[in-house]
Amino acid sequence: MESSLLEPSLYIIKAITILDNDGNRIIGKYYDDSLPTAKEQKAFERNLFNKTHRSNSEIIMFDGFTCVYRSSVDLFFYVMGSANENGLILSSVLNCIYESINQILRKNVEKRSLIDNLDIVILAIDEICDGGVILEADPSSVVQRVALKPDDIPLGEQTVAQVLQSAREQLKWSLLR
Repeated sequence: MESSLLEPSLYIIKAITILDNDGNRIIGKYYDDSLPTAKEQKAFERNLFNKTHRSNSEIIMFDGFTCVYRSSVDLFFYVMGSANENGLILSSVLNCIYESINQILRKNVEKRSLIDNLDIVILAIDEICDGGVILEADPSSVVQRVALKPDDIPLGEQTVAQVLQSAREQLKWSLLR
């Protein structure tokens, strides 16, 4: 056997992608040179989507990758690792991504909502995985790290306590000036 297969590595994740229900990329993060060009990545994503979009399973060996996936309304979430990677670890990353996005989008996990909040979703993915290394697998920790400040939440979506806290802060700063 090859010596690199025997040595453990922190670089577990090869790629994380989110595709729409037509197989088009919304988010695609590749962490190594397995698929170096955008053309190869898109071809891989198209073939992976064609293989998985009608399937009920959650894991597939595809083109030398172990791929775990999940669908929600009009989105498909994929996490890929090497062919000999543990599927349970990949699944825990996939679940963390999905649950984090679910909380960020307030249980409205669909294409339009995801695109409207793309900056926060990408930040959440970066909090979960950096360069192929898993940093976090707890969705609530991820959501806390990327949490919106109350100023960023529209007034109509704030709770009464948040509005009062914001008003107190503004009053305090106006008195201190």
